Amino acid sequence: MNHGFLKVAAAIPEVKVADCEFNSSRIMEMIRSANAAGVEIICFPELALTSYTCGDLFFQELLLESAKIALVELVEYTSGLDIICIVGLPLMHGDRIFNVAAVFGRGAIYGFVPKTYLPNYNEYYEKRWFSSAGDITGREIYFDIKPVKSIDRAMIQYSAHVKKSYPFTPDIVFGDSEIKFAIEICEDLWVPNPPSGAHCMAGAHVVFNLSASNELTGKHQYRKALAGQQSARCMAGYVYSGSGWGESTTDIVFSGNAMIFENGVLLNEAERFSFSEQIVVSDIDIDRLRALRAKNTSFGRRFDENRMFAPVDFPERETKISRYINPGPFVPASGSADESLNDIFSIQVGGLAKRLVHTGIRKQVIGISGGLDSTLALLVCVKTCDKLKIPRSNIIGVTMPGFGTSGRTYRNAMALMRELDVTVREIDISKACNRHFKDIGHDPDVHNVTYENTQARERTQILMDIANQCSGIVIGTGDLSELALGWTTYNGDHMSMYAVNVSIPKTLVKHLVFRFADTLSEKNVKKIFKNILDTPISPELLPAGKNRSITQSTEEIVGPYELHDFFLYYLLRLGYSPSKIFFMAKIAFEGIYDNKTILKWMEVFYKRFFTQQFKRSCLPDGPKVGSVNLSPRGDWRMPSDGNYTLWMKNIDELKTGAEYTELKD
Repeated sequence: MNHGFLKVAAAIPEVKVADCEFNSSRIMEMIRSANAAGVEIICFPELALTSYTCGDLFFQELLLESAKIALVELVEYTSGLDIICIVGLPLMHGDRIFNVAAVFGRGAIYGFVPKTYLPNYNEYYEKRWFSSAGDITGREIYFDIKPVKSIDRAMIQYSAHVKKSYPFTPDIVFGDSEIKFAIEICEDLWVPNPPSGAHCMAGAHVVFNLSASNELTGKHQYRKALAGQQSARCMAGYVYSGSGWGESTTDIVFSGNAMIFENGVLLNEAERFSFSEQIVVSDIDIDRLRALRAKNTSFGRRFDENRMFAPVDFPERETKISRYINPGPFVPASGSADESLNDIFSIQVGGLAKRLVHTGIRKQVIGISGGLDSTLALLVCVKTCDKLKIPRSNIIGVTMPGFGTSGRTYRNAMALMRELDVTVREIDISKACNRHFKDIGHDPDVHNVTYENTQARERTQILMDIANQCSGIVIGTGDLSELALGWTTYNGDHMSMYAVNVSIPKTLVKHLVFRFADTLSEKNVKKIFKNILDTPISPELLPAGKNRSITQSTEEIVGPYELHDFFLYYLLRLGYSPSKIFFMAKIAFEGIYDNKTILKWMEVFYKRFFTQQFKRSCLPDGPKVGSVNLSPRGDWRMPSDGNYTLWMKNIDELKTGAEYTELKD
């Protein structure tokens, strides 16, 4: 594995019905190609060695023996390769024929998994030829691994003294201490209680499904939903390999379905109805699956007495990751963006509405800066009032220009409030702050943290007192990214009576603002929003420049929010180490940030994250909208005095390690 990523493949070979030698040659070539591409485990379709559609030919001894010979040749072929293979074939055990998956690699057979559920309806007649795994007595099979060949390949004789016992049961988990996987075959997925559920409860991280599911109108989406849901339910990887065009015969057609899922997310899939062979490859993040299971206490992993563990000799190799890594993990994928953004906004509105109804309070007080966060919070207030049929005038928007307020943000703030018909109040804080400087003996020409935080706390005091005047509540505007970095003034903008943006990371805020600008009827709002979106992010606490321009850029001080949100997601959601997050960030931000820049801001992130927990420990209430949240009453319970030495050491190793010599780029 490479940083916890397991490279897997679902293969769709060209097949000829009942031609084991041809089928074996195609499988062998695909194994060779996959090995060269760094694949660690490859899965082929159901009964791929003989083809699935042999019908009554499965009763022919010659076909069964030919399949065994072909398997032995494949096993021997892998002796010099670093890949694990899963191939389907019919296999006689005792006096019965079973539809099995053979697991082998590096010149060794690790075990056989017989199919449990045999479809015998519509176009399927599997019970005519095969016995179910439920009919097995015993859990082993004797199989010849070194056949003695005669001139005629079909007349191979076996020597009794070279027979060896292998696991033969559906209740097998394969693997080692790091990676575990299991097998189910086609129909096993379609039943109410698929075997993969028990496999994953016993520790399997990835399930491989060898399938021969023919094509019907509408069946593909149903099949895809089954595999995706099972992957999500089991918090596992799911690799599905279905028979291709070459299996098509008589009355049925196969399209070639190959899909790779990780916890319900489709990573890659084949082109259906292709007349060419295909190898679908992706990287399954085993660390991610472990982290999800560790947090989910309902996922009671146990290894029951009836389950067998088959050790597998995994190759030690680090290959290039081929899967896409999203640089914006908090931002919904384009296909589901509208629905996801609607849900997020509705959760914000629903949370605020409940607080207003419960308390009987009808007035909301909110500071409007002309920036993104306060714009989103104001939108939530407006929509809440509309849904509760409360006049928008009950929203008291307060703009509080100070030493650093730019003309651009001031104009945006005033225009936005007026356009949305909220009550507007303007209170300049400059005089009050200068008086405070005099009271505490601070030189106003010294622009340090005292100078900046005085303004933030003055604004909060004003909002709180106005809320007392009108029997209202103060709506917090700060976001998740600011809380993670501690980029907020303690008992200043850090505090409110209900914080609607507390679970929204900075990279998501602009998407929400842009999305819901379209839902408002006010004609000039879109123009205002565009201006706000184009405004640099700034606390505006240092004196403004010429023509009241912005002189303070947040991202120049603490770093790009897109990087910090990336670090935050993988730190909190999955508990990844800095080394793994850095590895993923290099892929996600290739061509955007060089390695030195990523590590520079990663160091800033970890130091700020650990030292600023005391601010998060006393957060006001706010709605949780996603899987990452910093509320001390919700997802994150961290000691305020936690030490970051371990994480800093890991980052220091990244700076000096030979693996990252390209840091000078």
